[in-house]
Amino acid sequence: MSRSLQAELKQKVPFASREQEAYLSLLRTADALQAQVEARLKDFGLTGTQYNALRILRGAGPEGLPCREIGERMITRDPDITRLLNRLENRGFVERTRARHDRRVIYGKITAAGLKLLREMDGPVEKHGREMLRDVGQEKLKQLIELLELVRGGRVVHRRDAESAE
Repeated sequence: MSRSLQAELKQKVPFASREQEAYLSLLRTADALQAQVEARLKDFGLTGTQYNALRILRGAGPEGLPCREIGERMITRDPDITRLLNRLENRGFVERTRARHDRRVIYGKITAAGLKLLREMDGPVEKHGREMLRDVGQEKLKQLIELLELVRGGRVVHRRDAESAE
């Protein structure tokens, strides 16, 4: 059996509430999973945010996406999509073009080299993801997904809405 979060954090006093314990457990688990994924992605010379951006652009197809929309689709927020795309463009994985209808809008598009890299990564990254969660089992994974959706449901502030409220 795994040790408790309280023992893992070497915390001497109990958590103030179950909600606090659950919240901290989510953060600790997300950090542990992210560290494992980052280590695996390092083998391919990418960070998690770079990998996420390339997958978003692959899904967008040949027309690409405006930079703002790439940022909105990221799993973890990256305040500087321009710099992120610069690094990927310098490595030949992404190209950027201006929109014809509005020259201020920049589109990011994945290149053939970016697609090739993702194809090489697909198998190993998928296998790694399965290995990280292999002990959970399919039924519990389904429950976990539902619980996480419940936690996010109705509480997710869309970035555009949050920015316009400021």
